Amino acid sequence: MGVCPCLARPPKGQTPFQIAFSPDCLFAVLARATVSVERGKTGAIAQTAQFILNSHSAFYVMERLFGFLNINKPSGLSSREVVNPVQRLIRPTKVGHSGTLDPMAEGVLVLCVGPATRLTDLVHRHPKSYRATFRFGCRSDTDDATGTIEELPVTEPVSGERLQAALKPFVGEIEQRPPAFSAVHVGGHRAYRLARRGLEIKIKPRRVVVHAIEVVDYAFPEVVLNIECGSGTYIRAIGRDLGEVLGCGAMMTALTRTSVGPFDLADSIDLDSLVDEASVKQSIRPAAQVITGFRFITCTPEEQDHLCHGRRIPVQEHWEIPPSCTDSNQAIPVVTAQNEFVCLARIVGGKELAPAQVFLRALNET
Repeated sequence: MGVCPCLARPPKGQTPFQIAFSPDCLFAVLARATVSVERGKTGAIAQTAQFILNSHSAFYVMERLFGFLNINKPSGLSSREVVNPVQRLIRPTKVGHSGTLDPMAEGVLVLCVGPATRLTDLVHRHPKSYRATFRFGCRSDTDDATGTIEELPVTEPVSGERLQAALKPFVGEIEQRPPAFSAVHVGGHRAYRLARRGLEIKIKPRRVVVHAIEVVDYAFPEVVLNIECGSGTYIRAIGRDLGEVLGCGAMMTALTRTSVGPFDLADSIDLDSLVDEASVKQSIRPAAQVITGFRFITCTPEEQDHLCHGRRIPVQEHWEIPPSCTDSNQAIPVVTAQNEFVCLARIVGGKELAPAQVFLRALNET
């Protein structure tokens, strides 16, 4: 048998449909048939239907990939440069990352595979942990060592006590101004693109949450911090602002993301270990891992069948539904007793659970 029809022509002697393809590529097959009809080959659609219905054993149906990859991103690669080689291995299955890491940073980069690309919001709800190194006595236009660096005069080293006192206001819900070289939008444009053109950029501060900051090592002018924070926090901006508070300037010289919720650096895999579809499949974490630490609903087989068909079900008294899912209409995960991810659902009128995004097939379709 040949390969997926969206990647190659059929082998000589075979019809355009007697070749291997995944369920995700069925659209590509039918599209080919449509083109054949437009060219006057009116038997193409009938041939396709006949082949699929009567000769389904003649082609390979790829098992759907659904879950997450915990990648240890090396320094020097952009997040997109990590996604692309994985995408090539399992095309046409979709792959995306759930939170950008700057090229100079390394550590945990969570890749969403298949339908899990629709679960990035759940990944963003998890706290993130970093180990960052900052150097006092300098500043940079990028707030890190990749930019234009300006050395600043320091009359007296910052004491450990003064450093600890300066860090306290950075914990909690704080106002933070994103770096000029960042992906935030300013007037419809990415800030870093405007900054590269030498334009003056005014970025409004925004609210972010920093859960904890711990001094790991300090020997002026260098300090190593462990930082736990919420989504949208710029670690290099913390160093920049800390330097301003201390009056000596600071920039980030190294950054490692050590965890994103249940995805930990110790359990991550190297990008080089993914060499084919089988290695990707072996490394995928179950989709339900993303709800670790969250409240969720466990449904019965009957409830699963209703939800998978798009039907609402009554809210049960024994469900532990967080206020955020009733007050702000936030989606709540629904899983089976076997921990299979059924869907994301919303509470409607306080009495019904309505499926919003379904990931598991109904029982009578499996």
